[in-house]
Amino acid sequence: MKYFLIACGSLAVGLGILGIFLPVLPTTPFLLLAAACYAKSSPQLSAKLNNNKYLGRYIRDYRENRGIKRSIKTRVIVMLWLGLGSSILIFLFKNPWISVILACIGIAVTIHILSQKSI
Repeated sequence: MKYFLIACGSLAVGLGILGIFLPVLPTTPFLLLAAACYAKSSPQLSAKLNNNKYLGRYIRDYRENRGIKRSIKTRVIVMLWLGLGSSILIFLFKNPWISVILACIGIAVTIHILSQKSI
């Protein structure tokens, strides 16, 4: 079970890192999953993730219920809509329903981000 949790945690870290760059893939939930998996399986990996210069702050801010920095909110929403906007335009004439679904996802993610507390 220990190795399974380490593998799941490592996969979640990878997906979380991808989520930094891909607008539809969420970062924080994957990092929280990785933190939970590592906490149950490897204290060393857990400490390494929680103390990571770049990824650790996502976990700490969530655990401490602090919120999201306004600059990060702005950057995330801009990147979200740049990525989704290009995808929406690509599918607009091929399959308009995909564009509608992507727009709905974008609106929901934007509402969720804006509803989080600001630091």
